[in-house]
Amino acid sequence: MEQTPLVASILNATMLLVTLALIQEAEATAKIGVNYGTVASNLPPPSKVAKFLSKSTTINRVRIFDANPEILHAFANTGIEVTITVPNDQIPQITNLTFAQQWVKTNVQPFLPATKLIRILVGNEVLSTANKLLISNLVPAMQTLHVALVTASLDNNVKVSTPHSLGVLSNSSPPSTAKFRQGYDTHVIKPMLSFLKASNAPFMVNPYPFFGTSVSNLDYALFRSDSGVVFDDNTKLRYTNMLDAQLDAVYSALKLLGFEDVEIVIAETGWPSLGDPAQFGVDPKTASEYNGNLIRHVNSGIGTPLMPNRTFDTYIFALFDENLKPGPTYERNFGLFWPNMTLVYDLPIMKNSVALVANRHFYKAFLSIIIVFNFISTWL
Repeated sequence: MEQTPLVASILNATMLLVTLALIQEAEATAKIGVNYGTVASNLPPPSKVAKFLSKSTTINRVRIFDANPEILHAFANTGIEVTITVPNDQIPQITNLTFAQQWVKTNVQPFLPATKLIRILVGNEVLSTANKLLISNLVPAMQTLHVALVTASLDNNVKVSTPHSLGVLSNSSPPSTAKFRQGYDTHVIKPMLSFLKASNAPFMVNPYPFFGTSVSNLDYALFRSDSGVVFDDNTKLRYTNMLDAQLDAVYSALKLLGFEDVEIVIAETGWPSLGDPAQFGVDPKTASEYNGNLIRHVNSGIGTPLMPNRTFDTYIFALFDENLKPGPTYERNFGLFWPNMTLVYDLPIMKNSVALVANRHFYKAFLSIIIVFNFISTWL
């Protein structure tokens, strides 16, 4: 049968839609970051790590918990975005502009532009320390460090923020009722949000569904599509996974203070692959399921019930197991890779696996086009 203009138009439109869908999926797969912790005695040298991540994985963002010059040099010319950290104990000193300027000269300027430094974090979960000296100096330190970046003409490319645990919320369920802890809300969080908004920097949080998981809600924590649904009576919105509820709780707390337009970045989230013998839901299969579903979800563009149609910059914890960490067994077993840089469990972050996924979708798409074409030809 001769191909009519209508058949040709429909076929071309179908091919275009399939191509766009494939491109969108390929881009979504690549957008994930990792936390590169180094509290271990058996890690490969940073030069090998940086080369491996850039050549063999789809990881394009790395966060480190200090400003290790060896690591910063290693990521030069890789294109991977790097976030560095001012340790908690240096926060009071950073409030001094001279000290902050020297910190920038030592830990930032020597590595630019070869290393793609995008952010400096002032401390980590500072409000959860309950240390009054650190807490009272946190926002002034962030402001002073920003001034040091402005002085060096680096403020457009390097932003200043600080990550928070969900402990900064006084309540988080249902998500619409969440608010920041009294005292911190107006004296620390609100001026911090004013600074973040003015400097176009994100509010960074460390949501861990793992820590809120029990036998009864494991499906809900793991993004399983047939999981039990949580309903927010205030908004009439349904939640099918715990991460969405945690993120929307943060959003509600921001909105209560008038800063719902400040971007939210997931600075840490993850799932351990090994725990103590009696611990439930801690194994490689469960860790693979959480992190795999996480990657797909935060890049899907679906967003959350209160923040629809958006993606979230996300940093999985962690790149490697850290065998020198204190505490329960699971604290040492959040790693995605062994020291020999093989995956601890299956995860769609290797470039060869992404290529296989793309090929599989290509053949499915091609078959769909043939079916559509045959159907239209027969119909006409």
